[in-house]
Amino acid sequence: MGLVNYAEALELQNKLVEQRRKGLILDTLISLQHPPTFTVGKRRTIHNIISTPETLESIGAEVHYSERGGDVTFHGPHQAVLYPIISLRESKLGARRYVEGLEDTMIRLAALYGIKAKGRMEKETGVWVGDKKIGAIGVKISSGGIASHGLALNINPDLGFYTHIIPCGISDKQVSSLYKESPIELPDEEIITQQLVKCFVEIFQYEEVNWKDK
Repeated sequence: MGLVNYAEALELQNKLVEQRRKGLILDTLISLQHPPTFTVGKRRTIHNIISTPETLESIGAEVHYSERGGDVTFHGPHQAVLYPIISLRESKLGARRYVEGLEDTMIRLAALYGIKAKGRMEKETGVWVGDKKIGAIGVKISSGGIASHGLALNINPDLGFYTHIIPCGISDKQVSSLYKESPIELPDEEIITQQLVKCFVEIFQYEEVNWKDK
């Protein structure tokens, strides 16, 4: 998969959300990776970016603001990102059940590689191996019940980028990846991402998905 700038991906999501709201498209799944990017959610917790703008520029990272839920997080190469554009109303899903489904998607994928991951941590979303986070979730629900943004699963990103932030506003937990936690040798990223999409389809019981692979 190629890298897609966060601003470009956000513009694509907004376009698809509007099309989904009008019934012009069916539920759609965007699969991509981003260049090094720190994103700030709608709570605007910019204080959880602890490095200076000059430092972030020197490491080639951008900062973007979005209207998704959640705190500050990192996106970068070797991290699988899925942005489902779906109608929660038509799917008869509440917001909490939808988020739990995104957690279950990553948990099921992790299990394929011998990783015992869990979600539904007290007061925290995402997917964890012990007290180490390997998957983040941030969702926006627009008018008409259309969900966008989604999940980010660490396959093998440079975890050094996380030292520049307090990831998801949680200062007493660590960040990890599939490569660090799996007891077996992992296949290519493309295969892992395809399996992640398959897990999403199974969890949400789709018979057919329009998969936009950027």
